[in-house]
Amino acid sequence: MKVVFVLFDSLNRHMLGPYGGSTVATPNFDRLAEHSVTFDKHYVGSLPCMPARRDLLTGRLSFLHRSWGPMEPFDNAFPEMLAKKGVYSHLTTDHFHYFEDGGATYHNRYDSFDFVRGQEGDGWKAMVEPDWDRLRGKYHERQVSTDRRNYKAQNIVNREFIREEKDFPAVRVFDAGLDFIERNRQADDWLLQIETFDPHEPFNAPERFREAFPTDWDGPVRDWPPYGRFDELPGESDELRANYNASMASCDALLGRVLDAFDEHGMWEDTALVVTTDHGFLLGEHDFWAKNRMNVYEELAHIPLFVHDPRRQGHGGERRSGLTQTVDLAATFLDFFEVAPASEMTSRSVLPLIDGEDRLHDALLFGYFGGAVNVTDGHYSYHRFPADLATQEIYQYTLMPTHISAFFSTEELAGTQLADPFAFTKNTPLLKVPVGERSPMYDVYGPGALIEDETRLYDLKTDPGQERPLRDEETEARMADVMARLMKANDAPPEAFSRLELGEPAGEPA
Repeated sequence: MKVVFVLFDSLNRHMLGPYGGSTVATPNFDRLAEHSVTFDKHYVGSLPCMPARRDLLTGRLSFLHRSWGPMEPFDNAFPEMLAKKGVYSHLTTDHFHYFEDGGATYHNRYDSFDFVRGQEGDGWKAMVEPDWDRLRGKYHERQVSTDRRNYKAQNIVNREFIREEKDFPAVRVFDAGLDFIERNRQADDWLLQIETFDPHEPFNAPERFREAFPTDWDGPVRDWPPYGRFDELPGESDELRANYNASMASCDALLGRVLDAFDEHGMWEDTALVVTTDHGFLLGEHDFWAKNRMNVYEELAHIPLFVHDPRRQGHGGERRSGLTQTVDLAATFLDFFEVAPASEMTSRSVLPLIDGEDRLHDALLFGYFGGAVNVTDGHYSYHRFPADLATQEIYQYTLMPTHISAFFSTEELAGTQLADPFAFTKNTPLLKVPVGERSPMYDVYGPGALIEDETRLYDLKTDPGQERPLRDEETEARMADVMARLMKANDAPPEAFSRLELGEPAGEPA
């Protein structure tokens, strides 16, 4: 068995042709769907980028215990489990967060990796004295910084070295992935992960992809939206969306190169293909840009998944409606090679759904650390916030005290206690670090980042756009019970229940 796994970042499901999108032509996603099973109810788990990848590798949720951080010593990682079976894994990526403090234990779980430089704030090109006067005029003021440790400043420098289409990091990622395929397609027992940061902001795509999305904008480069409330003028917002659309079109073309390789080499007969993303991205829906600041709406939580299994021929073009989520990919990759999930995993392979099984899950749990806990059963979505985000009792449980690009502060660590092991930590006690307003990430990927904090229930069948919160005490009580049982099944700490004013269920987990 051979597996190619293509992972995009911030790819909006609802904009893809196979899911009804029409703003951007996605002929290669359409083509992929003809060869694959399309999953209609695939959801995120932990958010955003690195928490999602920890879920993906470990096969269990992390957001109930930890924010953005590294893989932990007790974590299972599906590439390492495959290695014990003799399966080679390779990662090719331009996702530079893997190489910061908060992600530096991920890429080494694979047998080998390529790191393509230059995305967003990657500390790639060194210019000690950039021509800031010229560069300030080139970019919109809201995406300019001269603070050299600011992502926006580094991005401006990096883009001075990305001129032709061949220079774009995403293009080079797929070049590297296709090179791996060319060199290794005759071999057996390998997994290749082709992962690009695109279409994540800034929405910088080769110019030819912008031609289909003209606007009246005549100002400086505007392709990096703010995080938070939508307050841009129409012309500016049109330009931001057009640049996202161009990035989507570029991603479709890059996917097409993989499909071409499958066609050329007859790989549909002996190689699995899985394509998905980590989360979506708001482009003005619900009056918000981006993520992390608002409720986890369907545009963010409901993501695409396509699976082709060469052992299950004849299912191309079919769809499945069973609930699945990011954590299930770990068990799926193990299943391709007949490796059993670790006992600590809650992940379930999606392959039985292709064979006709009705469902894997009755409901799914997802969210950001420190924010609402969210649950969906496919009919309703329920988003439960603490009564007061600022005064809630919440802790980071970790043995790897780093944030995105910094260690935990000594002030943060001063209140640390030693917590007893959880069921998934292999008898390992953990640091229990209190979260407060002076925690470095509190206002970035923590409770202080959230603008919305209202508990809501939505009926996804009658209100798929989540425009009308539902008032239904009976349904809310049922969904709260489902939430509590899933939290227990994921070994949530006691304060996770008290912060949401939920009783901890008695008996066995759901």
